[in-house]
Amino acid sequence: MLPDLRLDDIVQLRKPHPCGGTEWKVVRLGADIGLECCTCQRRVLISRRELARRLKVIQPRGDHDSSTA
Repeated sequence: MLPDLRLDDIVQLRKPHPCGGTEWKVVRLGADIGLECCTCQRRVLISRRELARRLKVIQPRGDHDSSTA
């Protein structure tokens, strides 16, 4: 149902936040997904099912562990 999400991924939802921001950072995974607005830093919790309905784009940002120094 929901694509593979990881912490620090950036997601875009179908409707913008009231502050005008459209990008959200994944800060919590579990039964509910914690998102933080990249514009105003407001945090919200939404269910996986609700996120799957509202999701538009996933931009992976958590690729630091795959790169070696």
